[in-house]
Amino acid sequence: NSIASTLKKKNISAAELAEAQKQIAELQSKIEALYAEIERLQAENKQLTASNDQLNTEKKQLTEEKGTLETDLTKTKAEKAKVEDLASTLHASNINIVAIDLRGSKEKETSKAKKVDYFKVSFDIDENRVAPSGNKALMVCIYHPDGSISVSAGSFTDRNGKTVQYTNKVDINYEQGKKQAVSLQWNPGNKFETGEYRVEIYNNGFKIGEGKKSLSKSTFLGL
Repeated sequence: NSIASTLKKKNISAAELAEAQKQIAELQSKIEALYAEIERLQAENKQLTASNDQLNTEKKQLTEEKGTLETDLTKTKAEKAKVEDLASTLHASNINIVAIDLRGSKEKETSKAKKVDYFKVSFDIDENRVAPSGNKALMVCIYHPDGSISVSAGSFTDRNGKTVQYTNKVDINYEQGKKQAVSLQWNPGNKFETGEYRVEIYNNGFKIGEGKKSLSKSTFLGL
């Protein structure tokens, strides 16, 4: 405004003209400085934009890596749960099936089908350091010589997806890491047949043990 006012004068003096030229030079210098500042700010803005793009790329990469880790963690947890489930399944050993001929209050072992009053089934549940202490359900399946199940008390689904009928359910109070003896008595509700009886024991949907007992016919002397 000062320069324009001076230059509008009709009778401008040399001193005023020199002052106007000086002011023009100062203004030009300031304009050049402003242009330089603009260029610097534009360069900084480009650098910040590039840095921001890099940060966004890194953030996207980290998000993808986080998603991968979360997926892997979920899979790992599922595998761990599967392994623990399998490892916590109990195991039966020393399966013993004794055919009992009951005479009054005395028990006598026999192998003759005609004389058997009931079976005494006993077995050990081996120590398991993974299975937690607490109630454990054992499904006992007893099959007649013809392969039919004896006295179905219910059913469960095994790990192959098959429905299995069981003869008796035995609940035990299991203590982690310790061996435990289990026993039960069974009779078919009618006469025992000659042939081979089969006993299967299940836990957690798996067959954990099997035993067999053969009964024969009596001799002509009834022995």
